Amino acid sequence: MKLTRRNLLILSSASVAATAIGSFPAFASLTDDAIAELTGDAELGEGAITLTAPEIAENGNTVPIEVSAPGAVAITLYADGNPVPSVATFNFGPLSAERSASTRIRLAKTQNVVAVAKMEDGSFQMAKANVKVTIGGCGG
Repeated sequence: MKLTRRNLLILSSASVAATAIGSFPAFASLTDDAIAELTGDAELGEGAITLTAPEIAENGNTVPIEVSAPGAVAITLYADGNPVPSVATFNFGPLSAERSASTRIRLAKTQNVVAVAKMEDGSFQMAKANVKVTIGGCGG
């Protein structure tokens, strides 16, 4: 193959495209990685945390979420279909009357909302809720 300017442009474009395709991990794996970093790969229990989210959100721009975990030191919310999965972290002090929070989050598409609570004894609890989004909120 003769190396012309056209061939050089084709080869360089193909290599850039191949690199770009291989460098974007799935959003769900980003969430798994973030949870593993938060917990230090500790065992995640279920049942001590309550996550309330709508089954269907007509608009992904404002999805109401409530989370409660008695005995929690911190609660972190993740949206596994968003480009940046970490949504919010709520920290509770020793004098907090309730270990609960409510907020509105933005969801790009139908996806799981995951809440991970760090408990006072150092253990971690997890809850998931699937939210069907009819109109995307993160540019979708």
